[in-house]
Amino acid sequence: MTYSLIGRDPESGELGVGVQSQAFNTGAAVPWARPGVGAVATQSFTDKRYGWSGLQLLAEGVTPMDVLDRLRAEDELVEFRQVGVMGADGRSAQWTGGHCVPDAGAASGDTWIAQANMVASARVWESMGEAFESASGSLAERLMCGLEAAERAGGDWRGRGGAAIVVVPGEGKPWERVIDLRVEEGDASLSELRRLLERALGYRAASRATAGREEVGLRYRLPEAHIRWLAIEDALGRGDLVTARALFAELEREQPRWRDAMRTISLLPDSEAFADLLTD
Repeated sequence: MTYSLIGRDPESGELGVGVQSQAFNTGAAVPWARPGVGAVATQSFTDKRYGWSGLQLLAEGVTPMDVLDRLRAEDELVEFRQVGVMGADGRSAQWTGGHCVPDAGAASGDTWIAQANMVASARVWESMGEAFESASGSLAERLMCGLEAAERAGGDWRGRGGAAIVVVPGEGKPWERVIDLRVEEGDASLSELRRLLERALGYRAASRATAGREEVGLRYRLPEAHIRWLAIEDALGRGDLVTARALFAELEREQPRWRDAMRTISLLPDSEAFADLLTD
C-alpha cells in the first residue's frame, strides 16, 4: 500500500529509492540498495526477502528479471506483491501481482522505475517518472521531486504516513550511504523528508568544501553551532590562527568541555591543525 521510485544517475553511478506510504515505518521495509550492485523496492504486503535476497542475487550477477523470477517462484503470496528491481548497469524489472489493491501499476524510463498500489489513480506512478526526468539536482533531490509529484497526483488514498529516501554511491562497501533518511509517520511526512534532505545536503556540501564552509552552512541554514564550527575550520584552512583561536575561545566559554573534545579531534588523521587551538 505504497508508492516508490527507484532511480539511477548514469554519471555518478548512484542508485536510490524514494518511498511514501500511509503505513508506519515504511522506510525500514520497502527501500533496499547496495553500492555497485542495485536497488530494490518491495511493497504491497511487503516481503523483505525480495530486498535482502534480491541484492544478494544481483551481486552474484543475476539479472533483475531473473531475480524476480527466482524469488517469485518461492513465494506463496506472489500475487499480493509489488516489486521493482534495478541493477547497477541500469537494467530493471518490475512485478505487480494480480491481488494488489487498486489502483496498482508501474512505469519505467531509461534511468528510473516507479511502482504504486492502493493509490488514487494511475497518474501516481506515471507522475513520479515524469517529475524525475524533468527535475535537476542530485539523485536524492530528483527522487524527492518524484515523491512530491505522486502526492500531488493523489498519493495513497488512505492518506500520508511513513516516507524515506536511500541513495548509495556508484561503488563502495555494502554499508556505505550517500543519503539515508526516514520519517516514520505523520500527515506532513513528505514536507519533513524534504526538510531533512535539504539539511543532509547542506552538511554534505559543507564537509566536502575546501573553502567557504561557513558560507555553505549559512546558505543551507545549518544550525548556528555548526556554522560556528565551520567558521573555525575556514580560519584554520586559510592559516588565520588568531581568528580560529578567538572563535574557539567563544565556544569554550560557553562549554568548557570543548577543550577535551578538541584534544581528541586533533589526534585524528590530517587534523593536527586543531591542536594549535589549545595553545596560547
